[in-house]
Amino acid sequence: MNAPVALTPASRIETIDWAAARATLLDRGFAPLGPLVSRAECEGLQAGFDDEAGFRSHIHMARHGFGMGEYKYYSYPLPALIGDLRAGLYEQLVPAAETWAERLGVEASYPASHADYAALCHANGQVRPTPLVLRYKAGDYNRLHQDLYGDIYFPFQVAVLLSEPGRDFEGGEFVLVENTPRMQSRTSVVPLRQGEAVVFAVNERPRLGSRGYHRATLRHGVSDILSGHRATLGIIFHDAR
Repeated sequence: MNAPVALTPASRIETIDWAAARATLLDRGFAPLGPLVSRAECEGLQAGFDDEAGFRSHIHMARHGFGMGEYKYYSYPLPALIGDLRAGLYEQLVPAAETWAERLGVEASYPASHADYAALCHANGQVRPTPLVLRYKAGDYNRLHQDLYGDIYFPFQVAVLLSEPGRDFEGGEFVLVENTPRMQSRTSVVPLRQGEAVVFAVNERPRLGSRGYHRATLRHGVSDILSGHRATLGIIFHDAR
């Protein structure tokens, strides 16, 4: 049985141990966040996939060599649930983003509110919203990739599993691969239940070595769906050019 989920997006976000989550994120490049979306909301988001209203584009992954499956980007205004999660999660992740940038020697600006960060994206020509919902069936998969949509990007993003493993689908693990110069790749599989979330690096993380921090590249994807249907909500904080 899934853990109970608090009533509002803000209260759910407040229940997360953010000190521990930020520490894990900085140390590993990803951090499970636990329950974030209720079962009813998960099912509502899945049902909404077949309604063209509210989306700006529909991507069939095979046409672009991204894998097998499909996804849709939401249009503005975002559904209230997604907009509230995007704003609340962003505010909690800003301290980690600032530490991230400092360790990588990156000059980046992360305003305290997501509204101000979105305005920064829009002022630089990145005006298209990036939150999306992805849907896979048996035999589908998502190739390892990074979600960069322009020169301005927030270093983290969040994925929420909308389906229940074992009940709705088999296989389809969320996978992260880290590549470090002169070392073999490291693979991590993040187990999630329906409604649970994981925050992870968009493209790289600072890795501490004998001479200080250096860049380790991360890519993420989804392994083959063996049976059933799997859906995911993706919350990306920067907008697209």
